[in-house]
Amino acid sequence: MTPARNMWALACVGFGIFALMIIGPALRAAWGDLAFNATTLAQGALVLLAVPLATRVPPRMALLVILIGAVAMRVPPLFDYPFLSTDVFRYVWDGRVQGAGINPYRYIPIAPELSFLRDGFIYPNINRADYAITIYPPAAQMLFFVIGRIGDSLINIRLWFVVIEGVTVWLLLDLLRRIGQPPQRIVAYAWHPLVIWEIAGNAHIDGPMVAMTVLGIWLVAVMRRPVLGAVAFAVATLMKPLAALALPLAWKPWDWRAPVAAIAVVVVLYLPYLSVGTGMFAFAGGYAQEESLASGNAFWLVWLARRAFGDAGWIVPVYLAATATLLGYLALRLSFTDNDDVALRLRRLGWLTFAGLLLLSSGYPWYNLSLLPFVVLFGAPAFWAATLACFLLYDTISTDAYIALDLRDGLYNATMLGGVLFALWSARKARR
Repeated sequence: MTPARNMWALACVGFGIFALMIIGPALRAAWGDLAFNATTLAQGALVLLAVPLATRVPPRMALLVILIGAVAMRVPPLFDYPFLSTDVFRYVWDGRVQGAGINPYRYIPIAPELSFLRDGFIYPNINRADYAITIYPPAAQMLFFVIGRIGDSLINIRLWFVVIEGVTVWLLLDLLRRIGQPPQRIVAYAWHPLVIWEIAGNAHIDGPMVAMTVLGIWLVAVMRRPVLGAVAFAVATLMKPLAALALPLAWKPWDWRAPVAAIAVVVVLYLPYLSVGTGMFAFAGGYAQEESLASGNAFWLVWLARRAFGDAGWIVPVYLAATATLLGYLALRLSFTDNDDVALRLRRLGWLTFAGLLLLSSGYPWYNLSLLPFVVLFGAPAFWAATLACFLLYDTISTDAYIALDLRDGLYNATMLGGVLFALWSARKARR
């Protein structure tokens, strides 16, 4: 096809994703979660189609279509109720509590000391309001506070998270140029349904965490500033701990500056909240129990092993040791990379992130936002598989027809494992 026809084809694909953004919630309301899951998977298929189409369109023309489409796609979830998660209500609440001069780690939302902050919309929708201190780390809390001072509302925090997305897009465009990839590949992020639903819709803190992580990657790989990169990674980690997987990119063996900078940032960001002491971690044990982390059943491979071998005492220690060994190996392999090739180092970071998601088994779709930068940069089938198969995990209506979580979670993890096997087979084929 000619570039003009490819442009119109790309625009049609974008319109299809936009249309599904509108009808997806209506289908969910009428027929339940499974209908919504089907629409998100359809959107994912359209994004897969959009990437090769976009690369056949001249860059400026393609980027204009992609940008217009990205803005339009975010409008429907931006103004809808966040029906996939209620976490954002806690974000607004924590910002409000800090705005009143109160440490957010001091009281649970239902505490009488906070009664003057309650309203008829944010407060009633806070999850775990009657028993849990907030679990969000200091960098996230500071972001909630700052955004809350601009505007104490759901739409405000969503809008600012979308603005922060713009930073992610700009940095990814520069990284694409640096590794010799066409800038049109940014469509894999800008139109990806996971990022649209989870940032414009649910306003999960993973969005700003990804932005800060990509900033750290850019500082290390492009600007050659590993210490500043380590600072960015430390801030990202104190938004969402999963970002700690990026820290090895900033560390060169036996150079103490980056680790010290990261530790210093952690200490400094915790200081404003030290008035409650260990109260900052008061709900850590309860969260570990709720999410089956304490029992080990949160880890899919542990759950699978228990189905095969029973509740043997050796399963969890062996699994944790194996997980630490593999992640440690991938981290050291990244840090000890002698080759200064940016693409090689970023590819290794992508696989370290992928391994962390697979082995730590988050069980929540939005955790996979961490992989989206690497979907854009490299498009590895395993990365695509993780960011699309995670749509199977959405299940928020308790009374509708459903597929058992064990089966859905199994399909999601099996898809990720399939991606690993495909990558190993491709690498072996390339060597031959």
